[in-house]
Amino acid sequence: MSTPHDVEALLLLSTLMAAKRRPAELVEILAAADLLHGAIPAVGKLGEAFARLGRSGLLLEQDGCYHLSPAALALEAELPRKADAPARLLALATRLQQYRPQAEGAPILLAAEQFSSAINAHRAAAQGSGKNLLMPKPQPADPRKKRPGQRQRRPLPGQRPRRS
Repeated sequence: MSTPHDVEALLLLSTLMAAKRRPAELVEILAAADLLHGAIPAVGKLGEAFARLGRSGLLLEQDGCYHLSPAALALEAELPRKADAPARLLALATRLQQYRPQAEGAPILLAAEQFSSAINAHRAAAQGSGKNLLMPKPQPADPRKKRPGQRQRRPLPGQRPRRS
């Protein structure tokens, strides 16, 4: 594979998140990319990344949904499990630089209108009142501060031998 761009690593990792159990739709992949990166890349860069990943055989299309190939899953298996998102993206980008495809696949060509409609659908879902499971949970400002209603319990008194 030629020198990968950061968008390709982000796209692979977000597809991995969105397509855990079944192939993911474009909206789900973009929601995962927004969660990982904090923003959705430009439409032109996304289109190029989809085409390059399809051509290298790492991303596959199935009935309008997308999933990772076994080669991409092997790249993911080598990533650190406990690392945060930027560290995982960096590790995946270095793995992509070393990756050499066995055979050339078919590029995945998507129109700019498809990306625009998926981005608009994601933004509309984020504004809605429904619960979005791909959005991060709010964290308290001071993690050491206890939540209200949580108190320390007194320890149980030591067991004394019973007299008969």
